Amino acid sequence: MWPRRRMIRLHTGSELRPRNARPERWTLVLLVGMCATASGVTLLGSEASAHTDPAAAVVLWLAIILLAALLGGDLAARVRQPAVLGELLVGVLLGNLRLVGVPWLEPIKSDPYVDLLARLGVLLLLFEVGLGSTVSQMLKVGLSAVLVAALGVVAPFALGWAVGAWLLPASSAYVHAFLGATLTATSVGITARVLKDIGRSQSREARIILGAAVVDDVLGLVILAVVTGVIAAAATGGSFSFSDGAVILLKAAGFLLAALFLGVRIAPHLFGLASRLRTRGVLLGLGLSLCFILSWLASLIGLAAIVGAFAAGLLLEDTHYREFVGRGERPLDDLIHPISSFLVPVFFVLMGMHTDLGSLVRPEVIGLGAALSAVAIVGKQAGSLGVVGSGIDRLSVGIGMIPRGEVGLIFANIGLALSVNGVPIIDRSTFSAVIMMVIVTTIITPPALKWSFSRVARR
Repeated sequence: MWPRRRMIRLHTGSELRPRNARPERWTLVLLVGMCATASGVTLLGSEASAHTDPAAAVVLWLAIILLAALLGGDLAARVRQPAVLGELLVGVLLGNLRLVGVPWLEPIKSDPYVDLLARLGVLLLLFEVGLGSTVSQMLKVGLSAVLVAALGVVAPFALGWAVGAWLLPASSAYVHAFLGATLTATSVGITARVLKDIGRSQSREARIILGAAVVDDVLGLVILAVVTGVIAAAATGGSFSFSDGAVILLKAAGFLLAALFLGVRIAPHLFGLASRLRTRGVLLGLGLSLCFILSWLASLIGLAAIVGAFAAGLLLEDTHYREFVGRGERPLDDLIHPISSFLVPVFFVLMGMHTDLGSLVRPEVIGLGAALSAVAIVGKQAGSLGVVGSGIDRLSVGIGMIPRGEVGLIFANIGLALSVNGVPIIDRSTFSAVIMMVIVTTIITPPALKWSFSRVARR
């Protein structure tokens, strides 16, 4: 029998505030003032940067990013939206200050150390997502959840490819395939937060949505592995065949299955031995080491590192570290959360800063973003056709699968780093259109899901 996992806090934002809890206004004023002060220091210290510690600029960038993330997350929570959306939008604002004659923050976009921290944040985010899921949950989701996940991956991928071929005819098929891949996954954390808020987290629709989202993540990562493998082969000048694609597909699936099998067999003994160590921080150090080792192994065999991070979280069960918890230590997900709360916002803000508002005003970019948003919504509604049985509201299931959130951003960010013959797979204009899709799908899900469940209740 697989152990049952308790729910963890995914990075969908801070707890939404009760209506009777109104924070003091001076808190927002303080955050705005600190962010403005840090930005001013950036201008004043630019001339002396050559004579200071190289870490000085990095810590200043981090201060600006974290303060901006706090402010954006709070403003998003006030309008009942996930904090990730606020962090993304405040990053868009910071990244486009040059349009109003304020270029001081432009070095953040190209700073390699900030970029490295953002990449670590992505790995921890996928590790947390994996910790929030278990193999037992995947085995118990039932036929409906599996069909919803499968159709909800195939349909958006095909529609995204078609939109790319239609609106970007001059681009290669690799661009079209990658656009399809960015539409496949679902942000389970955002939907879980909304379901909890409206008191429907125990409904049959909610169980199908959350179960399908877990399977959806796995399928999306496999598709990402195949697409990136195709692009990597093209970038090295080699030809690519369907047999090569099958090899990459088997490689991705085999890696996940091997990681899970070894985790079930080895992880309990490994954590049992580690519990005998008398030093502090053993559980956190071992968990992070497992995450990073599997991320490295995934990269070593040609897969995205986030596949390994997700597998590391997925293979760990609460029973693996119950001896640590039994002697008074906090569970692994609680230990990881403070670190991810530091690094994950760096990723979201930095992704927002890479969004070019100047390109968003171009009709072709707006058209691409609108088309991607439309097929992102329609594709997940096609997934709801996989619901088996009576008495289950298919519309609510389809709406619950809509938000792309952090997962769509991760896929798009990988596209920024890929190129064929020196041409990036995802250029700044296309990236801005993907950001538009992520924002639209994230914003519309909470009110749409509330409306759908209220419709069912009235009926």
